[in-house]
Amino acid sequence: MTFLQTHTRALRELISPTTLPPVVETAAGWPKLTIITPSYNQGDFLERTILSIINQGYPNLEYMIIDGGSTDHSVEVIRKYEKHLTYWVSEKDKGQVDAINKGLARATGEYIAFQNSDDVYFPGTLRRFGQAAQQRPDDILYGDLFMITTDDEVTELLKTTSYSLQCQLLEGMQIHNQSLFFKKSLVDRHGPFDAQFRFAFDYEFITRYTIDGKSTVRKVEGLAGALRVHADAKSSTIATVGVSEHEQIQKTYLAASSLAPTKLSYLWCRMRKILYFATNFDFKYILYRTTR
Repeated sequence: MTFLQTHTRALRELISPTTLPPVVETAAGWPKLTIITPSYNQGDFLERTILSIINQGYPNLEYMIIDGGSTDHSVEVIRKYEKHLTYWVSEKDKGQVDAINKGLARATGEYIAFQNSDDVYFPGTLRRFGQAAQQRPDDILYGDLFMITTDDEVTELLKTTSYSLQCQLLEGMQIHNQSLFFKKSLVDRHGPFDAQFRFAFDYEFITRYTIDGKSTVRKVEGLAGALRVHADAKSSTIATVGVSEHEQIQKTYLAASSLAPTKLSYLWCRMRKILYFATNFDFKYILYRTTR
């Protein structure tokens, strides 16, 4: 069995409706985590998103679903699991960013995450987050990204490296929202997500939250989420609007920084990825990426 097949089996076990949340210990000592799921007409996948969260049995969880008035069976799915939810609503909104911002306004957790209604967390991610935050409460914690199909088959693994603001500005997004956890204090200090961006809002808020160099950012091994690839996914139409938004954000923050882009700096961003995995003796992943 390949390592992708092993991850597929573990994920399918986690999101099985027959898997009951394990008995958990007291919330004391665990950082409170707010997870927000923005939802709209993804009823075919929403249940698996919910199960990937509640079946982890995280001891100190605030979970809310902000649905934009879905016309499919999403509300039926939400009602099925509402006893596990801190809050949910189904009403017309202005889109994904507006929905997440509604959740941010209600969030009471020390840390916040958002998971889209067609994406999932991988087994053990929430507890590993909690343990990492207990050890060192950095402002932003993040992990790796899997790609999955409509039937939850893992097709690819994209490992992240340590965060670099320089490479965030030059190359683009260094962190995937599917495995991202950030302190509520960042929202209080820098504001919610910018609703003018439909696709690249995550690139914008991570850049805005780190541009002053004061936020501490750490990659944590074992944190992982998955992006589901399917025809109706919002990301499947990113080629036009998303690229334009990204370029706009990049231009804005490059102008606000003292960074002067050069061919050498772009090359460094490419090379640091290989150096990161090499210095961590992850030659298996280097081989995996170079042979795909």
